Amino acid sequence: MVKRSLLLFFVCAAFSADAQTNGSTVFNSLNIPSSARVASVGGSLLAVRDGDLNLALYNPSLLDSSSAGQVALSYVNYFSNINLGFAAYAHHFDSLGLTMSATMQYVDYGKITQRDLSGANIGTFQAGDYALIIGAALPIDSNFTVGANLKGIYSTLAGYTSVGAAVDLSATYYNAKRKFTAAAVFSNFGYQLKGYTANVSDTLPANFQIGITKQLMHAPFRFSLVFDQLNNWNNSFYSSNSNQTIDPITGEVSSGKSWEFGDKLMRHVIVGTEVLLGENFAVRLGYNYRRRQEMKLSDRPGTAGLSWGLGFKIKKFQLSYGRATYHFAGPSNNFTVTTRLADWR
Repeated sequence: MVKRSLLLFFVCAAFSADAQTNGSTVFNSLNIPSSARVASVGGSLLAVRDGDLNLALYNPSLLDSSSAGQVALSYVNYFSNINLGFAAYAHHFDSLGLTMSATMQYVDYGKITQRDLSGANIGTFQAGDYALIIGAALPIDSNFTVGANLKGIYSTLAGYTSVGAAVDLSATYYNAKRKFTAAAVFSNFGYQLKGYTANVSDTLPANFQIGITKQLMHAPFRFSLVFDQLNNWNNSFYSSNSNQTIDPITGEVSSGKSWEFGDKLMRHVIVGTEVLLGENFAVRLGYNYRRRQEMKLSDRPGTAGLSWGLGFKIKKFQLSYGRATYHFAGPSNNFTVTTRLADWR
């Protein structure tokens, strides 16, 4: 009954969410992958249960007792002097069987030039987004775990401020014998409590995702598949008419795509691979089709949408590096360090 209720909840949540995309939502910095491991496999990794605290930021039901005592610090050198990252800690309560985490996430947009209506330079201003995230996970049985993140969000932009609250809800199925994991995550469901201007309230970037991961039995490969933005079928940044062309002779309107359905379908798909070269070293690769289609240049697509990274353990530290190419102008560089407090006693 519990499992059926969870399934019903996630299905209803996905169809009832008003999850506008295409730049019409607020607090979109919540969707920037700030974990190096996540960034290296395409920007989403929902279904790997190996005790990594960094993954619980995106799927709280991945928290368990093996995450307890971990401290994680992450930093992203983004674009145009934008920097972001987070600090996280997890604790397990034996008496309750509950694992909780606390994360402070930030985005610093740096100094931005301020101009008046005529375009004259009148100085600079600061802008930033901040989120305090409290997570919790509880096992239902040996295979199923449910979790939630509660988010308090604060944003400032040239003297204007905004406040919001959101919740992530998730469920994870893990089969250790088959090395298979599946997860469903409904994230950023909430409200803008205070808008940047009076009497104006925007929607949050709600997202319903399903992820599956399979590790091969006799080979060092773990494959990840994530279905993103399932609550919004047409999730292209551009309108459906932006690719239309008109034949100059016949006047016939064409979409310009011979496989429009396939294109829309693939914009929901993120694939990743981890090559596990022993317990202390991993190579990671990812591909984000939607990112490639929206960010590539038509004449020089380059490696837009591709990502890669490394993970390795040195003594008491777990280090990760991720490099994701968004467009021809350059990639983002993600760095994450994780350690366990008990190792220092």
